[in-house]
This record gives sequence, structure tokens and C-alpha cells, in this order.
Amino acid sequence: MKNIDEHFMKIALKEAEKAREIDEVPIGAVIVKDNRVIARGHNLRESKKDPLGHAELVAIKKASKKIGDWQLVDCTLYVTLEPCIMCGGAIIQSRIKTVVYGADDPKGGAFGSSINVLDANNINHKPEIKRGILKEECSQIIKNYFKNKRK
Repeated sequence: MKNIDEHFMKIALKEAEKAREIDEVPIGAVIVKDNRVIARGHNLRESKKDPLGHAELVAIKKASKKIGDWQLVDCTLYVTLEPCIMCGGAIIQSRIKTVVYGADDPKGGAFGSSINVLDANNINHKPEIKRGILKEECSQIIKNYFKNKRK
């Protein structure tokens, strides 16, 4: 199972690279159903001037459109950075089964690094969380982006 997670995380990293190429914070996401990618997304906040332009939300919208339902119950979200509170809420609301992420986000991560949205009382859906898949690669693309921005 670890190899399949790495396979799909590499696709999410390609999405992060697309974000970097357009001078967005390089975060990428893919949504998988039945071992097939059904949606991809990367950060578009700056280019779209949209605070909702997070990679996860872009992918969730595309996946819902693709399958014709807002409930993504049999889907796995792969994302290069731990989702924030906003994306964590969308993940819960869309009923995504599993979230696999690469790098922890100590400043804004909502699945344990900064806060854990799954600790909320009485939420009706708790996805399975897998952390640290291709952690170094996922962390490095963001570190390099900000290092180059400071130059």
C-alpha cells in the first residue's frame, strides 16, 4: 500500500510543480477513486485572486463535478502539504474517505500539526489520515520556493 501512496503523491508533486511554475505556493493535490486519478488541483490563490484557491478545494470541486455528487465517500485525497482548517472542513463535508499528505504544516495544518479538526465533538465524518508520504520531497519544493522568493 505504501508504494501506491507514493505513486499518487508523485502526481500531486507534479501539480505542486505546476503551481510553482506560475509563481503560486507549490502545493498540489489529486483525488483518487478505484485507484484512478479523477481530479487534480494546485494552488491558484494568487493567479485567481481567490482565497478559496487552495489545491485541495480545486481538486474537490473537480472530483465532485466528475462523479456528479458532492459526497466523495470512496475517494482518497493526496496533497503535498497538510491541509489547513478551511480545507479540513471541506474534506469532512465532502466525506472523503482518506487523506494522505506529505509535509506537516506547523503554522496552519489542521490534522494535528497546528490544530486537529478531527478532535471536534460530534462531527459526522472523520477521514483516515496518513502523514509523511514523500515528506522530504513535499517539504523541499515549498522550502525552495520561499528561498527563491527571498532572493
